[in-house]
Order: sequence, then C-alpha cells, then structure tokens
Amino acid sequence: MRLYCPDCHTPIYENPVPAACVVLIDDQNRLLLVKRRVAPKQGMWCLPGGFVETGETPERAAVRELQEETGLTGRINTLIGVTTSPGTLYESILMIGYLITCFSGSPMAGDDASDVDFFDNDHLPDIAFESHWSFIRLYHSTLAP
Repeated sequence: MRLYCPDCHTPIYENPVPAACVVLIDDQNRLLLVKRRVAPKQGMWCLPGGFVETGETPERAAVRELQEETGLTGRINTLIGVTTSPGTLYESILMIGYLITCFSGSPMAGDDASDVDFFDNDHLPDIAFESHWSFIRLYHSTLAP
C-alpha cells in the first residue's frame, strides 16, 4: 500500500536505499573480504562495499568503497547482479554487485573495516549479509573460470 500526501495526493515513495559491493578475485582465485569494524554485523566478514552517495554512480561507489575499506584500486569487469535485502538502518537496501579482477595496491584495512584478507573458496568464513553470499555464489556458478 502506497502512502499519499493528504493535501495534494502525490505519492510518497519509500524506496530502497542503493548500495554497491565488489567480488574481488586475485590471480590465485581467492576472494577478498573485509571484517566489519562497525554495526551491523560488527566482527563478521563481508564484501567491500557501502552506500551510493548522491550524484554518484553505483560503479563509482563500488570502486570508492573498495579503496576506502581496503586501500586497493580496481576496475570493474562486469555486473554480477542486483538484489534487495532488509536492512537495520533502512527498511530495504538495493544491493548491486560487481566483479573486479584487475586491481592494484596492497590490502590494508581502512574506513569501517578492521581487517582485510583473501580467502580460498573452500575456506570462506561466515559472511555477514545474505546479499553478499548471493553475489559470491553467482560469481562461482556463472563467472568463475
């Protein structure tokens, strides 16, 4: 049921908040994850990512978040997928996942990450968000070599 302004009857949209994340794979086919320094899911591992800022494209947000959280710079290969998930700060988050295999720099935790590391697919830790799990699964089922 949509809300409307009682005076002018204009619809009041309560849209999902856009966010972007990256599945970054190194030349040893390992996945880069960051450990969350902040709530929600503090202390758990997830993909580098965050909210899209006003006037920013989702692609630019993904690359910016990668740099802020890991110190790495990268170039997006392709879109992995788009999904929605419930959030703790916002009712719904529209999550956009991208693949990055071309990157540079040395990984170093920054911004809201307390740690950063590469993981073999057979030894992944628990992942904080179901949307991130879905992008990891999509990568392995459709894009992995």
